[in-house]
Amino acid sequence: MRFSRRSALRAAAASTVVGPLTAGPGEPSAYAAGAAEAAVGGRVLRVMTFNLRYASDLRPHSWAERRPVMRSLLRREKPQLLGTQEGLYGQLRDITEDLGPDYDWLGTGRGGGSKDEFAAIFYDVRRLVPVEYDHFWLSDTPYVIGSATWGNTVVRMVTWVRFRDLRGAGEFYALNTHLDHAHQYARERSAGLITERLHGLGAALPRIVTGDFNVAAHQNPVYDTMLDGGALVDSWDTAEARSTQYATFHGYRPLVRDGERIDWILTSPTVRTRRAAINTYSEHGQFPSDHLPVQAWVEW
Repeated sequence: MRFSRRSALRAAAASTVVGPLTAGPGEPSAYAAGAAEAAVGGRVLRVMTFNLRYASDLRPHSWAERRPVMRSLLRREKPQLLGTQEGLYGQLRDITEDLGPDYDWLGTGRGGGSKDEFAAIFYDVRRLVPVEYDHFWLSDTPYVIGSATWGNTVVRMVTWVRFRDLRGAGEFYALNTHLDHAHQYARERSAGLITERLHGLGAALPRIVTGDFNVAAHQNPVYDTMLDGGALVDSWDTAEARSTQYATFHGYRPLVRDGERIDWILTSPTVRTRRAAINTYSEHGQFPSDHLPVQAWVEW
């Protein structure tokens, strides 16, 4: 089942290290969309992965407090492909409203329909057109909605889309997921299933994989499984330039420099990552989420 913005409305090498993306409300980020695109040319695709932190009324850091900061961040960075994790249906509708008419999204709740959290994919309709899409659940029964069979008590899933690039770069696959937070066995089986399903997609087309993998890059077998012997690469490692690294989960505590990257953007080796960044944007001490968004400016 698909929920999109419109249906919802109808239904009711050595890399250069550059400075961190620490931007106040009155200053542009170090990689504001216009500057980055001018630097690398008009065919660059702005990609972001972002664990949104599900909407809650609990203060501090309620969705009402975080939404204006989220709106400011997304309007500044203008991602053309955005893989989100943890978003609830109403929250995703809020984000769609805040992004405006140039954006749409694909996804379904992990409990089916609008139930539970989504692994939604937002996209800029001026740049990308979805050609096909699907969902599967990270279990032994991947097409049984809401299934979980590997010991994890939280249901986990994948959304993938084949997009056509309106700027002439052809088609590519985007896959977005959120692996389990507590069970290593479930994460390993999930990574294996995702790798298997990626092999089943059209081999000639590039892949962009976004997600919260809940393990640190380079420090867990899940990472090696996802890279699949070189079938995918880590855009952070291959980027020609990158921001300062911070732990991508901060839990509203002080940021940890050189901390663990549990949120990744992986790509096919044929995809060139011109820049990568971990975005530390906040307003008056309020972060939009308990994770930092990870960004990549890519082309192929």
